[in-house]
Amino acid sequence: MNKVYIDSKTFDKEDFTLNLLPNGEYERCKFSHCNLSNCDLSGINFSECEFVHCNLSLAKVYKTSFREIEFKHCKLLGLRFDTCNEFLFSATFADCNLNLASFYKLKIKKSRFVNCSMHEADFSEADISAALFDKCDLTVAQFDNSNLEKTDFRTSFNYIIDPEKNRMKGARFSLQGVKGLLLKYNLQIED
Repeated sequence: MNKVYIDSKTFDKEDFTLNLLPNGEYERCKFSHCNLSNCDLSGINFSECEFVHCNLSLAKVYKTSFREIEFKHCKLLGLRFDTCNEFLFSATFADCNLNLASFYKLKIKKSRFVNCSMHEADFSEADISAALFDKCDLTVAQFDNSNLEKTDFRTSFNYIIDPEKNRMKGARFSLQGVKGLLLKYNLQIED
């Protein structure tokens, strides 16, 4: 099957559940208000692309490459980033719904998550060192054997992280967020 190469194209209000996105390489493309939910994006290469107001919920991303990608105002429910091509994986997320997304074992150092809902997201065994979680809701997000060194959680909330099960040297937290680090001790902490 022939793969397409598309450079610097804008896809606006496309419903790829009806007309499939052709397999290939997409560089410097913008996807705006597109529906890619439940689509099979396996093996597609995205480089320096921007997704704005798109729905990629439950899309299949097996061996999909995301290099220098910006996701803004996107719905990414249950997306399995852990099945992507790890080579040069790089993405930033702003105002996105990443509930139930999986970053299991991914190396996503210095990633930026800004104002995202990340309920039950899985960061187990991931390297998210020096990342920024700015104003993110991390309700029931999983951090187990994760590298959180120098990661900034100061403005995020609802996280529960066990310092004994994660590498956390130099991680930054607000005084209010410290409760999420001590929960397992069943302490009574008052403001």
